[in-house]
Amino acid sequence: MPAKVYTDTDADLKVFKNKTLAVLGFGSQGHAHALNLKESGCNVIIGLYDTSKSIAVAREKGFEVVPTAEAVRRGDVIFVALPDTKQAAVYTKDIAPNLTKGKTLLFSHGFSIHFKTIVPPKNVNVIMVAPKGPGHIVRRQYTEGKGVPALIAVHQNPGKDAKKIALAWAKGVGGTRAGVIETDFKEETETDLFGEQTVLCGGASALVQAGFEVLTEAGYSPEMAYFECLHELKLIVDLMNESGIAGMRFSISETAKWGDVSVGPKIIDASVKKRMKVALKNIQSGKFARDWIDEYKGGYKKYNALLKKGQQHPIEKTGARLRGLMPWMKKRAITGVQAAY
Repeated sequence: MPAKVYTDTDADLKVFKNKTLAVLGFGSQGHAHALNLKESGCNVIIGLYDTSKSIAVAREKGFEVVPTAEAVRRGDVIFVALPDTKQAAVYTKDIAPNLTKGKTLLFSHGFSIHFKTIVPPKNVNVIMVAPKGPGHIVRRQYTEGKGVPALIAVHQNPGKDAKKIALAWAKGVGGTRAGVIETDFKEETETDLFGEQTVLCGGASALVQAGFEVLTEAGYSPEMAYFECLHELKLIVDLMNESGIAGMRFSISETAKWGDVSVGPKIIDASVKKRMKVALKNIQSGKFARDWIDEYKGGYKKYNALLKKGQQHPIEKTGARLRGLMPWMKKRAITGVQAAY
């Protein structure tokens, strides 16, 4: 049976009347949620640590910025918009000592709750509102009068109003304009990590690099390899995004379709699916989470080394030169910092 889709008529922003919404962090999701909620008529404050570079940015956007602990004390709904690996330390230092009965903790990803790096007291609501898109898209869609589909989940509901709060937040950020589906923290966390690792990020980037290497090692020019294995990928993904896989196949040539259905399953074969299942088991067992937390505690040594290795792949140099020939394409610089707090 298809999941129920919640829309604007299922959510009521009056839930937030005389309430203070505290957003901890002003990075990708944090800034988008804060701005959208503010423009939806909600009272929003921003909680940041004293030396955060985001303080000036948030104030420039018209927000009251206070220390994290004060934001938790004042907030009725507290959105933990921080990187997964940093949430536990901030929770222990600033959030837990200031949580009182009746407050609501809100997350946009279930990692910390599902893997128990954060264990909230039983007298607070614990919910999730997870837009299915990056923060800049959540913001842009809202300003255009549209929205990004979102997931909601309720982990703890002592106040008997957790779902209403989740739906109201989803409405405030624009999610109910597109449609909201209810899930739980376990399902969201495990499927999100699986998708990132095996298909969306890990799988796609590894497939592109391998294809580039096969062509260049066979003597073809890196420019041709880049166009065929990376540049045109967006065209195909856009077609799938708009019309599904069958719709994409409808739009390509018969030769491309035959290559798709006859060769594709030989590349992404049963052995790949077997390794995907191993990755899923590592997520389900908590091994991936433990390894990732250990990597953070160890100073990100392997993480940074792997990122640096990826940046030095020949496809990056070729791509940078070819993208320079495409004035219509928005250029993004690679920086060493992400997920501002």
